Amino acid sequence: MVSLSFRRRSSSSSKTTRGESGDARARVGDAEEDETGRWDVVIVGAGVAGASLAHALGREGRKVLVLERDMKQPDRIVGELLQPGGYLKLKELGLESCVEGIDAQKVYGYTMFKDGEVATMTYPLEGRSDDVAGRSFHNGRFVQKLREAAKAVEGVELRQGTVKKLLNARGDEWSEGEVVAGVSYTTGDTWDEKTQTVISTKSETKTIFAPLTVVCDGHFSSLRSKLSQATPEHPSHFVGLILRGAPSDLLPNGSHGHVVLGDPSPVLFYPISSSEVRCLVDIPSSVKMPSVAKGEMAKYVLEKIVPQVPQQLQSHLIKAVEDGQFRSMPNKTMAAKPARTPGAVLLGDAFNMRHPLTGGGMTVALNDIATFQSMLSPLPDFTDPVKTGAKLDEFYRHRTRPALTINTLANALYAVFCSSGDSSMEEMRQACFEYLKLGGGYARGPIALLSGLDPNPLNLVSHFFSVAVFGVGRLMVPLPTPERIFKGGNILAGACKIIFPIVKGEGFTRMFFPAWLRTKLGII
Repeated sequence: MVSLSFRRRSSSSSKTTRGESGDARARVGDAEEDETGRWDVVIVGAGVAGASLAHALGREGRKVLVLERDMKQPDRIVGELLQPGGYLKLKELGLESCVEGIDAQKVYGYTMFKDGEVATMTYPLEGRSDDVAGRSFHNGRFVQKLREAAKAVEGVELRQGTVKKLLNARGDEWSEGEVVAGVSYTTGDTWDEKTQTVISTKSETKTIFAPLTVVCDGHFSSLRSKLSQATPEHPSHFVGLILRGAPSDLLPNGSHGHVVLGDPSPVLFYPISSSEVRCLVDIPSSVKMPSVAKGEMAKYVLEKIVPQVPQQLQSHLIKAVEDGQFRSMPNKTMAAKPARTPGAVLLGDAFNMRHPLTGGGMTVALNDIATFQSMLSPLPDFTDPVKTGAKLDEFYRHRTRPALTINTLANALYAVFCSSGDSSMEEMRQACFEYLKLGGGYARGPIALLSGLDPNPLNLVSHFFSVAVFGVGRLMVPLPTPERIFKGGNILAGACKIIFPIVKGEGFTRMFFPAWLRTKLGII
C-alpha cells in the first residue's frame, strides 16, 4: 500500500526563477499577467482525478490552483460506480467522507444474466472493515464532494476558467522541446455555488505560472494531444436511462450491479440512490446509433433490449423509455503512453481510459493519484525539471500493474461479452458465463481482479485462458468430434486474438515486469 506523507512546505520555493524575467512574461499578447510565482502546482480540471490530487498535494503544504471549465455539478451517466479497490484508495487519500451524504449505495458484487440463467459473484471482502464495499452514486454529487474537500485544504484554490494554452517560460504558447511553465485561461461566467446561478459574464484572459502543470481535463481532453501520442478508440456508446423506485424493489439483487449478456452487447443495471436505478444500454460502434429525436432509440430499446432483460425489470425499463429521458455517452479506450514533458504531466482520463463496462475508471484514477503524490512527496518543490522528471518516471513505473490489470480486464471482458456471428466466440462467451457461474475460486479470482482488490496481471491472464480451456473442455463432452476439436482450436485462437493486442497496447514490459526491474532497464 502506498504510504502518504503529509508535511508542511514553504511556498517560497515556487518563486524561484526559471531564468526568465517578469518583463519577458508580460509578453503574452493581450493576456493579463496573473500572480507570478504564487503557485507550486496548477491543475487543469476538477473532476475525480483533479480534485483528489489538489486535496492530496494541498495537505502536504503545496500551493495548488485548480482551473475547472464548469463548476456546476456535473451530470454524467458514467463514473457512477466506485469499486472496493477504489474505495480503499479513497480512504488512503483521506477522502472517504466524500461518499457520505450523497445517498450512495453499497454494492457487494455482480449478478449476471444470460438466456434465463443467473450467475452471482460477490466481492471477496472477508477480513476487511465493514465499510469496505463498492459504492454507487450520482457522479456529480461525488465530484462536488471532492471539490469541497479540496477547497477546505489551506493553500488550495479552485477557479472557474477554460484553459486555452500551455505556456513556456517566456509566456508564449508552449511547443515541443520546451519546458511547460504555466497556462493561459479565460475566466468566462462566474458561477455562484450557493445560489446555483451565473453572477458575472465578464470574460478575461489570464496567465498562471507554476513549476508543475498537471492536466486532468478528462474524457474529452483538449490538451491531451499536446502531451501524448496516444489516440482514443471508440468501441461503443452507452445510452442511459433512470428507473424510478427503490433498488431492492426493482432489482433481483438490490445490493449488486447487474449485467445482462444480451445481443448485441451487455446491458447494465445498478443503483445510484435509494430511489433510482441506472440502466446503461451499450451500443457497439458496429451498430448505427439510433436517433433519439426520431424515436429510433425508444423503438430500439423497447423492441431489442426489453425482451432480453429479466422479467422483473421489463415493466420498469418500459416506463423509463416512456419518460424519454435518454442520455448518451461515447465510450473510449486509450492505453497509457507515458512520455516525459518537462514541467507537465497527464493524469486521469486525459492519460488513460478503458471500457467502462467494469466500472474501473475511478479506481485507476485514485490509484494513480495516491501513487503520484507518494512518488513526488520527497521533493521540496518542483522547480528542477530533471529531479521532477525522474520522480515522474518512478510514478509511471509503479502505477502500471494495478492500472493495466483493470484496463486489460475491462477491454477483454467487453470483447468477450459482445455477441458475435462467430460460433467459436459465442462458445467463448458462454464459457465465460458458465465459468463464473461455478462460483467459489472460479468467480472469486475474476471478481477480485475486477474490483481492484487483486492487481496481479498474471492472475488476470491465468483466469482468462482458464476460461478458454474450460470452453474447449465443454466442447469435448460427450465426444471430441473433429468439428468440436476444430471449434476448440478456434476458441483458443480467439482468446489469443482478444488478449494479446490489449496487452501489447498497454505495454507487455510495464505490465509483467516489476518496477525495480524496469528501473534497472531504464523503462518507464
